[in-house]
Amino acid sequence: MSDGLSLLSLFASSFLSATLLPGSSEAVLAALLIAGKSQPWLLVVIATMGNSLGGLTNVILGRFFPLRDASPRQEKLTRWLRRFGPVTLLLSWMPVIGDLLCLLAGWLRQAWGPVIFFLCLGKALRYVVVTYVTLQGMTWWH
Repeated sequence: MSDGLSLLSLFASSFLSATLLPGSSEAVLAALLIAGKSQPWLLVVIATMGNSLGGLTNVILGRFFPLRDASPRQEKLTRWLRRFGPVTLLLSWMPVIGDLLCLLAGWLRQAWGPVIFFLCLGKALRYVVVTYVTLQGMTWWH
């Protein structure tokens, strides 16, 4: 696979992984690192961009849901999210929970600046860790 197609595949996988659709961006990133398809920093940037845009898509979708009275269980979660605000999006990398946090950030109409910052930071940290672990594993096996 060409380098350009590899990067596009990583971007697409990362974007899909941030939505409710299935994607395996960590596996794609690790495979590209092992294959030496590009510089690790570039792979982290591409994966972070794709995953962040996917997460922001969920935030936008959340804004389409009307605000209404929540059940007692939902109210507890809503209070927690309002208390910690966009900082909760540092957890946006987590499967399923991260999708829900992004949707709820949109539903609660949280401010765009902090949402973008913490969402991107959380996603980037995950890919930095995956890259570090993969590269360390490669040196360990050689």
